[in-house]
Amino acid sequence: MTNSFPPAVSGASRNPSGNHTGAGQALPESGPSYVAGADIGGTNLRLALADAHGAIAARWSASTTGIRNAESVVELISEGVQAMLDQVSVPAESLKAIAAGVPGATNVDDGIVVATSYLMGWRNVPFRALLEEALHVPAAVDNDVNLAALAEGWLGAAKDVSDFVFVGIGTGVGAGIVLNGQLFRGANWNAGEIGYMLVPGTLETKREIGQPGSLEEKIGGEGIRAQWRALWNENATRLPSSLLATEVFDHALQGDALAQTILTQASRKLFYAICNVGSVLNCPLFVLGGGVGLHPALLREVKRLMAEWQMHPSVQITQSALGPDAQLFGALRLALDIAQLHATGVAGQ
Repeated sequence: MTNSFPPAVSGASRNPSGNHTGAGQALPESGPSYVAGADIGGTNLRLALADAHGAIAARWSASTTGIRNAESVVELISEGVQAMLDQVSVPAESLKAIAAGVPGATNVDDGIVVATSYLMGWRNVPFRALLEEALHVPAAVDNDVNLAALAEGWLGAAKDVSDFVFVGIGTGVGAGIVLNGQLFRGANWNAGEIGYMLVPGTLETKREIGQPGSLEEKIGGEGIRAQWRALWNENATRLPSSLLATEVFDHALQGDALAQTILTQASRKLFYAICNVGSVLNCPLFVLGGGVGLHPALLREVKRLMAEWQMHPSVQITQSALGPDAQLFGALRLALDIAQLHATGVAGQ
């Protein structure tokens, strides 16, 4: 972790090591020490176990389809953590901390998930307390896109960059904003909720946190699927009506006219959003991530529009260097910070 990129937890001290490849200072060891990271989605749960130096030792995943209860997700996490500890043949006491990323607004100070996406529907869930009760270790929770930004600044495309925006486009849409080397969350932890932006071509309808936003309905994975189904007919395309967003983009590259129309529309709206955010924040770098955001067709079209309009010529747009693992690496980074902070605090008592 670089000196300019502090831990993501409120009140945590900066890491003085300047180590760019590991996870900062190693945890004090009286035996093997590990931390766990969790990436919680509306359809999948992914876990990773890392040693005291940040090297991944084990992984585990499970489906969350149809699971809306937070306690049930915690049970899954507990099961997965135990399975990973068993993989590396260490006792439960070797786990020193856990951090989780969730798709929604999160009060990181109190560890409360204020609201998640409509796929999960959580409201004011004390998720940190649930994790600590289940696993008996210090825990932290944050928005998953914030954690992806944390990881990109630690190991990825924004390494050593003090001001950048990570734009996550998957099922939904969100941004992790890093200013002066620190995650910016806003007064109510809602900074970066760009899925609610009103740009040309989006519906001018008020949306509540947890519901799909106007921009999200046009460029998010579920929104693109809905547009494809709405525009689909047998005369317009020979493709099936059940395509995923990334499949629509694949066929756009292959020349399908309807798919190209949807790609063009989505790219232009993302271009508008990046221009607007860039005008406000003056960040030199935007990193695209998420299952939809990583599609090369989207990056190509947005770059073309930036060149065509000559908007913010000094702004660089690139793809995530960590890909689908960005949120998971961010959770591990946060867990390492929490473990180090806890170990330091205990030692100083």
